[in-house]
Amino acid sequence: MNSSGLWRTGNIVDLFPEMQRLQRDMNRLFTGIPRAVGQENPAINVWSGENDYIVTAELAGIDPHKLDISVKGDGLTFSGNHGVEPLKEGETYHRQERASGRFSRTVQLPFQIDSEKVTAKYEKGVLRMTLPRLKSDKPRKISIKAE
Repeated sequence: MNSSGLWRTGNIVDLFPEMQRLQRDMNRLFTGIPRAVGQENPAINVWSGENDYIVTAELAGIDPHKLDISVKGDGLTFSGNHGVEPLKEGETYHRQERASGRFSRTVQLPFQIDSEKVTAKYEKGVLRMTLPRLKSDKPRKISIKAE
């Protein structure tokens, strides 16, 4: 790769080693810094069916009876608490990546949710919420009268 001032010329493939080096340097720079407050935690997946949306969240180790789930209009909010693992006297963390403390996630959907028909199931550390579309919010065909 040729270098002249700020501009570099050459094959684009030659950039990959530099990009990898930059990524390693950035990772090293941020190692040890606590996660940002408000980070998207827990991780979720959202997908749609014909008349509903499904939201799944990774919540391993959480007591499902201590989760709060609420629906209002087109929004779903769920919250809970990741308990902190107590350390014994003389123990210190070498690495702490698992989230701890309170969390809350809100998901906006493109339709009004039928709150009476929402279901939630917790299995193998995954919370699965099914959010049916409110019947009155579904599009309906309008017939045209012609004379």
